[in-house]
Amino acid sequence: MKNASPKALDLQQIFSWLLADGLVEKAHVKAHYAQAQGILKNIVGNMHPLCAVAHCKLSSALPPHKALTLDLLCEWLAGRVALPFIRIDPLKVDFTKVADVMSASYAARFNILPVELTPHTLVIATTEPFALEWEAEIAKISRRAIKLVVANPLDIAQYISQFFSLAKSIKNANKSTGQDLALRNNFEQLVELGRSNKQVDANDQHVINIVDWLWQYAFEQRASDIHLEPKRDIGSVRFRIDGVLHQVYQVPAVVMLAMTARIKLLGRMDVIEKRRPQDGRIKTRTAGGQEIELRLSTLPTAFGEKLVMRIFDPEVVVKTLPELGFPPDDAARWDALTTRPHGIILVTGPTGSGKTTTLYTTLKALATSEVNVCTVEDPIEMVEAAFNQMQVQPGIDLSFADGVRALMRQDPDIIMIGEIRDLATAEMAIQAALTGHLVLSTLHTNDAPSAVMRLLELGVPHYLLEATLIGVMAQRLVRTLCPDCKSPDGAIADDIWQGIGGAWQLPKPAHVYRAVGCPECRQTGYRGRTGIYELLSISPAFSALLKEDSDIQALRRQSVADGMKPLRIAGAFKIIEGLTSAEEVLKVTAALS
Repeated sequence: MKNASPKALDLQQIFSWLLADGLVEKAHVKAHYAQAQGILKNIVGNMHPLCAVAHCKLSSALPPHKALTLDLLCEWLAGRVALPFIRIDPLKVDFTKVADVMSASYAARFNILPVELTPHTLVIATTEPFALEWEAEIAKISRRAIKLVVANPLDIAQYISQFFSLAKSIKNANKSTGQDLALRNNFEQLVELGRSNKQVDANDQHVINIVDWLWQYAFEQRASDIHLEPKRDIGSVRFRIDGVLHQVYQVPAVVMLAMTARIKLLGRMDVIEKRRPQDGRIKTRTAGGQEIELRLSTLPTAFGEKLVMRIFDPEVVVKTLPELGFPPDDAARWDALTTRPHGIILVTGPTGSGKTTTLYTTLKALATSEVNVCTVEDPIEMVEAAFNQMQVQPGIDLSFADGVRALMRQDPDIIMIGEIRDLATAEMAIQAALTGHLVLSTLHTNDAPSAVMRLLELGVPHYLLEATLIGVMAQRLVRTLCPDCKSPDGAIADDIWQGIGGAWQLPKPAHVYRAVGCPECRQTGYRGRTGIYELLSISPAFSALLKEDSDIQALRRQSVADGMKPLRIAGAFKIIEGLTSAEEVLKVTAALS
């Protein structure tokens, strides 16, 4: 490669290589070449020849005849020139460091992007492996050995624009808000003599750019939560993706202070108040124009305000039960419960297990023009026009119980209570059910039968539960295996399968799938999540076991006899279907008792 001529790739070179490697047939190469040439001529501006080939939508002449996508062509090119191929992962690039290596105009001029900086090596992504007139200059400036990798030219162009502009915004925001940390509201505050006491400007254009980028970036990465965490000298930004937190970036502490102030301002929160927790809400749009809601929560910590933004996609409420992961039999049983005219239905599980999504999806289906659906929540998770939503306000003594009492005078048909936390709320829910309303609510318990024990512990008389409770569903979210890289892993070990489905005598699958990892799933092996459910329909036999000193084991046995599949068994069926791994099911579900 060192002896190659220092020139940019062209279509003639690329097609000669494709032909030599058997990816295109000799009989068709002239037509394909002419088609790619036409695409290049009709494009305004510069286009990499690989992009023109990808636009032709060719298929490989070699089995299994995969489509020659841009990523596949870049990977092929990397192999052809004996360089590694990478898919640029923005989560793993410290763009402030790499932006110090060269300017944005220099990177755009040569179509290169620094992606990693170590004490001795600078990794630079390119799609021009022979046009290296910049290499000696950058090696001298950076005082590091240059390591070349091949990447998608569209990714390089996109991230040149994003990384350099964001790095510039962060540096300028750090300057404009003051280099010192004198404004930090933390337990280790230092008095710095002779330093500026300049106030943080939440409307500074650099801060606006950083916050806008943060949101769009989170939407692109499918994040469910954004965490802004102040530390002693620096602020940490983390995204929760598929239930797992990922470190995204670190910013100077004073810049995070300005970011937090900007977001609080947009969420109509008290920017000055930093001593007590606050809640807020923002509605915004993705780059594609889709509306997104952000629920904000601040918490005073030792090093300043921690801000968490939960991202709610309104599209989730239009999903069907099978799309949420419901097996057909459980979906039919759930529909039968939720179409009953009155009674109490509970959804239980830990925080982040998808309870709200299940309830909103159910209510959306039930909220026809013929019924009045009302909710009382703390806070309102997603604003939905199909039903009437009220938020709990502890500051003015508007509790869940008070909210349900008020809703009872609003002629409701269906009432959703955000959570039953105390006896007063439980009693109001029971009163609503006794007077002919369908009530849906949530509890925090580990499984469905335990929800009954929890209500008894709160002080609800067992005979009222017998009269009103019609169903309980526990749920969890498990990560689904990435469809692009999951791999058959042979037969599952006997001891592992015994721990998952042995108690139910489930036949051991001939093979299971394992997580591998690829660029599409950020090397995790998982992409997306699905629900697993255990649905308890209250039968006369189950009701007969309800008494003040009910035995939880007896309730569990009767639940199973009535058709409830425990969470781990529900997970076992997801393993058999090839949707998730045994490790994931074992991680999120309790052992069968």
